[in-house]
Amino acid sequence: MTADENPTEPLPDLRAQWVLSTEGQPPAPPAPPAKRRRWPWLVGVLVVAALAVGAWLAGEQIARGILERTIREQAITQLSLPADQQIDVDVTGPVLLPLLVGNLAEVRIASDDVPIGDFHADVVVEAQDVPIRGDGDWSGAYATVRLDEAQLQALLSTVDGFPSGTVEIDAPDVVATFDLDALITTVPVAVALAPRAEAGELVLTPSSLRIAGAEISADAILRQFGALASTVVRDWDVCVAEYLPAALTLTDVTVESGAVVADFEIDSAILRDDAARTKGTCA
Repeated sequence: MTADENPTEPLPDLRAQWVLSTEGQPPAPPAPPAKRRRWPWLVGVLVVAALAVGAWLAGEQIARGILERTIREQAITQLSLPADQQIDVDVTGPVLLPLLVGNLAEVRIASDDVPIGDFHADVVVEAQDVPIRGDGDWSGAYATVRLDEAQLQALLSTVDGFPSGTVEIDAPDVVATFDLDALITTVPVAVALAPRAEAGELVLTPSSLRIAGAEISADAILRQFGALASTVVRDWDVCVAEYLPAALTLTDVTVESGAVVADFEIDSAILRDDAARTKGTCA
């Protein structure tokens, strides 16, 4: 049998078979690119940021503690207070940046039962834009001095002829009882005194008078008791400057429930001038 009678069949083309098998079907999607792992450096940034914040907060707390302790010690030294005097110091806002700038936005100092001469009082001092180095002026500083009934009596006991032991707080006045001698009897006169600030002094002015619970005019008392009544119809000047640094000026006095409140303005000269720290005087 010859080759012409039995021709040899060619081998099938495998590539053609693949083409036939995929004909009419969509091409396979390309393989996705390999993902880059970015989270390690992100975590590193967060860790560094957290450490920086922690270091700043730690430095802030350390600086605040040193600053408040220094202010407390200076207050005790400059005002000649007892070493164990409890003084609360509050510096508003952050302190690290203001320390670098050299100016504190606001400082508040408070202490109860502060010895002031022969009496005690509760004192609060607030100052704004306080220069740290003491070579500038603050924008404002004020002190509030509160005296309860016992503290007020102690203050008024320094005034000659004033019946300090009878003083009571009866807002908006304080009340004192004066005894007037009338021949064989003594007449108690309750005098309501309105406080005010005048030329840096505390002045108590009679606002009403009562005898046996009945209100009476100053003219009627003068007619009845004559010169004896001069002690109950007069103003009483109370010098408070002699107990406080000269830099403090009394600006206002009010009577609240259970307390007399005196407001003072503080000259920033007290930061650098020894004379401003010495006790003041009254005219």
